Amino acid sequence: MSDIYLVIGAAGGIGRTLVSAWAGQGKQVLAVSRTGARDESWPESVNVMACDSSDGDIAQVVAHIREKAMQVRSAVCTIGFLHGEQNGVKVSPEKQLEALNEAQLNAYFSINTIIPALWIKHLVSVMHPDHATLACLSARVGSISDNRLGGWYGYRASKAALNMLIKTASVEYKRRAKNTSLLCYHPGTVDTVLSEPFQGNVKPEKLFTPEFTVTRLINILETLDPQGSPYYRDWDDKNISW
Repeated sequence: MSDIYLVIGAAGGIGRTLVSAWAGQGKQVLAVSRTGARDESWPESVNVMACDSSDGDIAQVVAHIREKAMQVRSAVCTIGFLHGEQNGVKVSPEKQLEALNEAQLNAYFSINTIIPALWIKHLVSVMHPDHATLACLSARVGSISDNRLGGWYGYRASKAALNMLIKTASVEYKRRAKNTSLLCYHPGTVDTVLSEPFQGNVKPEKLFTPEFTVTRLINILETLDPQGSPYYRDWDDKNISW
């Protein structure tokens, strides 16, 4: 059996950087994205696969991992959606109740909640039995107890639902993949396409590069103890209240 490091959403700013960082450490990396395209900065040792994030496609990726006699030492789902167009629907964070609509809510939950949940479902069978980590990019605004400003209904709710799925899955992982630590990770405001329209009110020192938040994430993953799983932490390795 060989160890692999899995990056889901490898075409995004954080995902692409995470692939480079792990590959630079000599890890065997499997980079998964919708197109399966290879970034020109990645070494040839990085394996790439296309996956449309449907249940069947995810199952095929995990079947490939199993057929190649590989075990996942660490997996990170970097997929997330805040604004833009999804299936012909223009999406932006809601500022008031009147802005809520079914199509936009469906877009938020389908990407921010359902896709990571399907990966969590399938990966349980291929996590390394000795010690492994599985992280999903969450957000501080997904904290129910920390919500004092309101707004951003769909994004907040979809991230809160993701947190609950991870917290619930951790109970079953303790039986089926007991040495796997599950993490909801808040990367901070990162200079990527996702945060670009909202960077105006961010102090320069609080706008992070993908390299910064990826380095912090890797450091946190290396310290997690399965007995304390699940974790909900930010880039500064501080706990966030659920």
